[in-house]
Amino acid sequence: MVEGLRVGELSTKSGVGRKALRLYEARRILPTPHRTPAGYRVYPQETLDLLMFVARARRLGLTLAEIAHIVALRRAGSPPCVHVRGLLEQKAADLTAMLRELRRTLKTWGAADGLTATICPHIERKGGDTITWTGLRSLSARTASTARKSSSKAAKFESGRTPTRRF
Repeated sequence: MVEGLRVGELSTKSGVGRKALRLYEARRILPTPHRTPAGYRVYPQETLDLLMFVARARRLGLTLAEIAHIVALRRAGSPPCVHVRGLLEQKAADLTAMLRELRRTLKTWGAADGLTATICPHIERKGGDTITWTGLRSLSARTASTARKSSSKAAKFESGRTPTRRF
């Protein structure tokens, strides 16, 4: 009888796909599994706990490289909590800065109505800068859902480009 979990069992119990398991193994996040005489990979039962950690760390915004480093620290016998705290503090600072930028963009949203830009003047303008584009110009779409619609009957400009529809 094989002790441990085969890939399919591990995938089912953890909710992590087989492809992700192979990726985690390649990144040295998962331990190298034992092989049965038939060549099946068999993981220790503790791998489920490790996968729970990986899933939670991913939800907190840690990259696979960061997770692999944390796991390597633990395997080397060092408690990685101080390192993890530093990573999470940096993630929190980055998110705070991103949230500040998002709020500034939303606050100035109306100020860019009618401006033209390559894609969306609300995102392309920086800190209240006026947009002056000399290249490709299109009017900003009003909603994301209308941007996905296409029409083969749309009129062409002299340049051969299809205009963005305004609703």
